[in-house]
Amino acid sequence: MKNTGRRKDWDTYFMDIAYMASTRSRCHRRKVGAVLVQGKKLLGSAYNGAPMGMPDCSEAGCMIVEQYEMETFEDRQEMVKKQRCVRTIHAEQNLLLFTDRRDREGSSVYVTDQPCWTCANMLANSGIKEVVYHREYNKDREKVEHIMHECNIVMRHLSNYVIPVGIEADVMH
Repeated sequence: MKNTGRRKDWDTYFMDIAYMASTRSRCHRRKVGAVLVQGKKLLGSAYNGAPMGMPDCSEAGCMIVEQYEMETFEDRQEMVKKQRCVRTIHAEQNLLLFTDRRDREGSSVYVTDQPCWTCANMLANSGIKEVVYHREYNKDREKVEHIMHECNIVMRHLSNYVIPVGIEADVMH
């Protein structure tokens, strides 16, 4: 591989690390990684998975719950049955559990996927100033964006980011 002498920009560098962290996940449905950054200093990393000491989805299967949600389709609303796994702790939640509040004050979180509503609530109360994500997660998007705006937390979507070769096959489903 030829080295062109160009360095990766900081957003790419930290998102690469978030994707690398996601490769530790054993979730079959979605592998997510997150990193905490203060300035240009990496303070922690995490991924989604079962609580410590508990079997994960690859060992015990997914723990699926079903719920109904109202969805809008063009000119009508319809109740749609959804399934989700509740065995895992999300990457953002693990990141908050394993980092100190004083380190989070004014920091950025790089996460492979846009946070869900629960993670957005936790991040809003964590002391961070910014969430940078790559893959969109449309569920509750408006509510997530609203709470981040209300809490003065910047949300940045890295739409042009490219997952590193070799990692892509492991994290995409």
